[in-house]
Amino acid sequence: MTSRRGGGGGSTLRCGNHPNTPLVEDYRAGDMICPECGVVVGDRVVDVGNEWRTFSNDTGDKDKSRVGGSENPFLSGSDLSTMVGSDRGSGGADIQSYARIQNRSSVSGSDRTLLSAIREIGAMAARINLPKMITDRANQLFKQVNDQKTLKGRRNEAIVSACLYIACRQEGVPRTFKEICAISKVPKKEIGRCFKLISRTLEASVDIITSGDFMSRFCANLGLPTAVQRGASCIAKKAMELDLVAGRSPVSVAAASIYLASQASDVKKSPKEIGDVCGVADATIRQAYKCMIGRAPELFPTDFKFGTPIENLPGC
Repeated sequence: MTSRRGGGGGSTLRCGNHPNTPLVEDYRAGDMICPECGVVVGDRVVDVGNEWRTFSNDTGDKDKSRVGGSENPFLSGSDLSTMVGSDRGSGGADIQSYARIQNRSSVSGSDRTLLSAIREIGAMAARINLPKMITDRANQLFKQVNDQKTLKGRRNEAIVSACLYIACRQEGVPRTFKEICAISKVPKKEIGRCFKLISRTLEASVDIITSGDFMSRFCANLGLPTAVQRGASCIAKKAMELDLVAGRSPVSVAAASIYLASQASDVKKSPKEIGDVCGVADATIRQAYKCMIGRAPELFPTDFKFGTPIENLPGC
């Protein structure tokens, strides 16, 4: 004896003798069986498992899956399009050519541009180990720009780079323009122009970056201890408050502060070592350092452990 309980448009199978016992599905026979008494409660159940068995040592490029990929929220439509696969057998070249032509015609120009941008953003983010939330934010920004067509005529590579730069700042893990240039091969000026246009067009709010946004990452890459990092952060903050580095970028201030803190500690780093990590020229670091060294006693935290006294620091 079986029973069905439920409301609305569906029902739930239950064993009449053991209504509270979860049923077991026999995938081969397609039956629902009560494990307590063995009664077949339902038959001809649709198997929702895999259609094919696959093994790790399978060779070849044949895809036995009969379903499409996951829906991409950044593309228009429902992704229920037909894609022609390739064949490595006889006549493979002709089939590949037909597949390429058919697949190109089945995707709109806007979606092709978007797909290319998504691939590029993913590749750039992977080079500097950016998390998925940043790539998703960059993809969304590019889609908005692409839909509005406000940057028509600009290089897609520059737009992609600017979107990734904005996404990093919005997610609280800013990267410098030089870091974005290094992974995109797009000139800094071109990325900067696209950044300004996107910010103005989309009214994308980005927090003002400070030297503290880069300090922990730069110090970690230089292998400096936590005490030096804290000292450099204090130096940069007080230098800004005393207006000693007016007109200089936060990255330059961070690099000069790290140089000053490291020279006063037991773990000394040269301007070249710091410049290679921070992306700042040696001369720029030395110039900002000269602006700070005259008032160095006011910049260091009170608990800083000096390896070199302030009066013996370079430039004093």
